[in-house]
Amino acid sequence: MNAKPSASGLPRAGKPQRATAPHGELSTPETVSPGLPPAASFDALGLPPELMKTMLGLGVTEPFPIQAATLPNALAGRDVLGRARTGSGKTLAFGLALLVRTAGLRAESKRPLALVLVPTRELAQQVSDALAPYARTLNVRLATVVGGLSINRQQASLRTGAEVLIATPGRLTDLVSRRDCLLNHVRITVLDEADQMCDLGFLPQVSDLLDQVPSDGQRLLFSATLDRNVDQLVQSYLHDPVLASVDRLAASVTTMEHHVLNIHAADKYATATEIAARDGRVLMFLDTKAGVDQFTRHLRASGIRASALHSGKSQPQRTHTLGQFKDGEITVLVATNVAARGIHIDTLDLVVNVDPPADAKDYLHRGGRTARAGESGTVVTLVTPNQRRDVNRMMSEAGIRPTVTQVRSGEEKLTTITGAKRPPAGTKTSSGNAPFRGLGTRPGRPAKESRKTAEARKAAEARAAARVRKGR
Repeated sequence: MNAKPSASGLPRAGKPQRATAPHGELSTPETVSPGLPPAASFDALGLPPELMKTMLGLGVTEPFPIQAATLPNALAGRDVLGRARTGSGKTLAFGLALLVRTAGLRAESKRPLALVLVPTRELAQQVSDALAPYARTLNVRLATVVGGLSINRQQASLRTGAEVLIATPGRLTDLVSRRDCLLNHVRITVLDEADQMCDLGFLPQVSDLLDQVPSDGQRLLFSATLDRNVDQLVQSYLHDPVLASVDRLAASVTTMEHHVLNIHAADKYATATEIAARDGRVLMFLDTKAGVDQFTRHLRASGIRASALHSGKSQPQRTHTLGQFKDGEITVLVATNVAARGIHIDTLDLVVNVDPPADAKDYLHRGGRTARAGESGTVVTLVTPNQRRDVNRMMSEAGIRPTVTQVRSGEEKLTTITGAKRPPAGTKTSSGNAPFRGLGTRPGRPAKESRKTAEARKAAEARAAARVRKGR
């Protein structure tokens, strides 16, 4: 790879020294050339008047901290390494600079001028939706290429010509291998949520794609978390980047309430069902596709408007489901980690981890679907006794000190924290006004035992009787 010129026009003479970092965080490079100071307002950035008018019409009047910190340097053509919590405005932080610097240029067939790489289809769609009105104002053509949709249509859009290409690594690799997309004219490259691309195993594909982009172009890397998984990309592809970190790694989600609800394992899904029956929308995370589908069927049988979202669904199904959730046609979205990034729902005030996430990063990104753009929100994690140690460690790594409460389904404490209600299909009961205690727990009738449990109970009773006889 050719040496990338520095800001002074001289070739790079070796790698800059890198600052040491705490365990798990990015070892960030020291900036050789100081960056520009944050912008006090959008007016100070010298943006085109027609773009400012569109921004005003969409209610974008004051820059968020990550936008104020990064836009002056991105507009000046500097490489930028940006970190801010989810929902903080990262898309416009790179998107406005990308569009302004591309406006007035025209891409040849199959040769985009700017590239935005994202880890998931949902995030690609969110970026495209967010940038579309500004791109129309500046007469910049966008194209989006992701898996799960017709590759023929994507080939056609690239042949027509697009200045800005938004892509997932897998589908873009396919198109490049077919010679349907050439990256030798790309002037600006954005890596959005680069850490997740590394976590998902896309690092080799991302590196191969970046190797085909001219080495003297601008690189912008943005994420809610920057850890050592991203270090290889930063060392290899960013030159003298300006670091803009408006949140610590452990504080990526700070504007919300965090609750751990300790529950009995047998009461887990009854508790989750009551939370799902609340007034208002809720996003609920489970670990597996099978678990998501099963729980969604159960919620629907309970009279709750729920739908499932996971990687086993086709892209049109996923897009339709998200549209229904945003429009309020369904009130509960049950999802795997595919919804942990790239999903923006206005005024979503509750996220529930029915299955606790595997690590602190997943927790921060799941929780980041609420409390976006300054709104308030609550993250609730259901924890059974055998999960408590792992969850305590995860919370500590995330820098979160949650409120811990022992609850059962049907209790007032659960309703106070989450707004939980009796499911619509569970309102009829023969027990008068007795409080609802969860599915399959009608008062006065013992829970049905499995054959294995019954045999174990009888064996234990027989042993106890033998001990009594022996002691006589």
